[in-house]
Amino acid sequence: MSFKETQGLKKDSDFRRVYRYGKSVANRFLVMYTLPNKSENNRVGISVSKKVGKANVRNKARRRIKESYRLNIDGNIKTGYDIVFIARVAIKDAKYVEIEKAMKHLIKKANLY
Repeated sequence: MSFKETQGLKKDSDFRRVYRYGKSVANRFLVMYTLPNKSENNRVGISVSKKVGKANVRNKARRRIKESYRLNIDGNIKTGYDIVFIARVAIKDAKYVEIEKAMKHLIKKANLY
């Protein structure tokens, strides 16, 4: 993942730590976990399970989540957090604009703006 001010969250152990100790907020399309990471950068991970659909559907959802984050959130939120977005099954029928709106809603709800 290449963003301006955000790095990718890659290791399974990092994902598990965020799930275990992080705070979660959710809406119809996404669940978001956040955990302070003691650094000056944000790290983002995206998870789309097989329940969402076949590989092409999962990749499309992942690309839309990434692009929405890159355009609207990267550089506009507080720094020093590990963030994990988990796609819910309803995301496969969602339009890009709905995903964008859902992501902004979660960031506001988690008080990261």
